[in-house]
Amino acid sequence: MSASRRDVLRYAWSTIAPALAAPGILAATIASPKASAAGMQLIDFAERLVSPEQIKAAGYDGALVYVSELRPGATFDFKPVTREFADGLRAAGLQVVSCYQYGKPGWPNSPSDFTRGYDGGVADAQTALRLHAAAGGPDSAPIFFSVDEPIGADAWKHLAGQWFRGINSVLGGERTGIYGGVHELGWAIGDGVVGHSSAPGFRWAWQTRAWSGGQREPAAVLFQREVVTATDPGAVIDGVHVDVDDVLAPDFGQWDLSR
Repeated sequence: MSASRRDVLRYAWSTIAPALAAPGILAATIASPKASAAGMQLIDFAERLVSPEQIKAAGYDGALVYVSELRPGATFDFKPVTREFADGLRAAGLQVVSCYQYGKPGWPNSPSDFTRGYDGGVADAQTALRLHAAAGGPDSAPIFFSVDEPIGADAWKHLAGQWFRGINSVLGGERTGIYGGVHELGWAIGDGVVGHSSAPGFRWAWQTRAWSGGQREPAAVLFQREVVTATDPGAVIDGVHVDVDDVLAPDFGQWDLSR
């Protein structure tokens, strides 16, 4: 019988992980079933909510859930995540990671969150922390905040970087994560506004391929390899289109991991 893609990835991870690990640290983390990154993939929702049973049946290992309110005019059924849904994921043995996005580029009256600077970061972090806790998220897990469009260095310095400093003031730098392209991740890491994974060499950085130009951030714990767009359907689970994310580190921000 031929090996599955996931079996091959698990073997590959078991081969290279010891070389990446600091002695006795990452190796101990990999030994825990809940901490293994061997070929794991998560989904994040782009259209509609998918049930835990459907996620598991499709072969995925968990989901990123939104700890953000629904912006006016949007009709998504996955914001904010409910305690019932999060409990269902965990009961099915699936991993849960928290992310935040309220605004959206070009959206009337709800522009990209980072455009609101420091005070906006304070407000967004307060909302994220409240909804994360209400859904059962532990106080040791990070929350990934979205920069959902490519920006320049000036916009980072004067807007997005300040937004993250506002988030840090509420959440703490070590629990703050970022979603974005390779440049946004690099700036966040360089400015020290995102925290460290317990896996050596990794940061709370979730990279999208969408505007990364084929470049990769080596410290990222997650990589969004499939992104639903008008020209790319992403992955489909029971007729619902979802984004797909590769897990790159044993500690990728999952709720059910002691830190």
